Amino acid sequence: MICPRKTIFLAVLSFTLAAPLALLAQAPKAPPAQATTDISAEEVALAPKTIIYIKGAGVWDTGFETLLDAFKTLYGVIEKQGLKAAGPAMTIITEFDDTNFRFQAAVPIAEEPANFPRGDIAIGKSPEDKAYKFVHRGAYNKTMDSLFGTIADYLEEKRLEAKDFYVEEFTTDVLTTPPDKLVINVFMPVK
Repeated sequence: MICPRKTIFLAVLSFTLAAPLALLAQAPKAPPAQATTDISAEEVALAPKTIIYIKGAGVWDTGFETLLDAFKTLYGVIEKQGLKAAGPAMTIITEFDDTNFRFQAAVPIAEEPANFPRGDIAIGKSPEDKAYKFVHRGAYNKTMDSLFGTIADYLEEKRLEAKDFYVEEFTTDVLTTPPDKLVINVFMPVK
C-alpha cells in the first residue's frame, strides 16, 4: 500500500519555486474519515525542551499502536525514576518511506536527572526550529493522511519548503484518550 502521508510529504520536500505545480496535484489524498484538521496554520518557533525519549520504528498502518507501546514504556520509566513530566507527549518523526517510519517518542521533563541509566531510553533536547502548526482531531492511523494533504496545499500556496522531519504533539492524553478523540498538533518545520 502506498502511504499518502509519505507521498504528499515527499512532494512537498521536493517542491521548489521552479517545480511544476502538477507535482503536488499528482499526490494521492485520502478522504477525511470522521476527523477534522484546522486548515489555518500558525507560524511558531519550536523551543528546545529537555525530553526523555525512546527511538522506535513502525509501519504506517499500525503507527498509533506502535507509538502507544513506546509511550507506555516511557511513562513507566518516568514513574520508576521519579521524574516529573513537563508537557504533552510528542513524536519526532525522523525518517519515513511508503510503509515504514522511524521516530523518537518523547515526553518533556522538568529537569535533566543526574546519573540517568544508559540504555534504550535517553535524555536529550526536542527540536528548535521555525515551524507551522496544524491541528488534527480524530484517529491517528486512518485519518492523519488528510492532514498532510492540507499541509502540502498550504506550503505550496505560501511557497514554503518543508524540512525532512516533523513533530506531533498529543494535546490529549496519549495513553487514555480514545483514538477517535485524539487532538494532535503537527509542527512542520520549514527551510
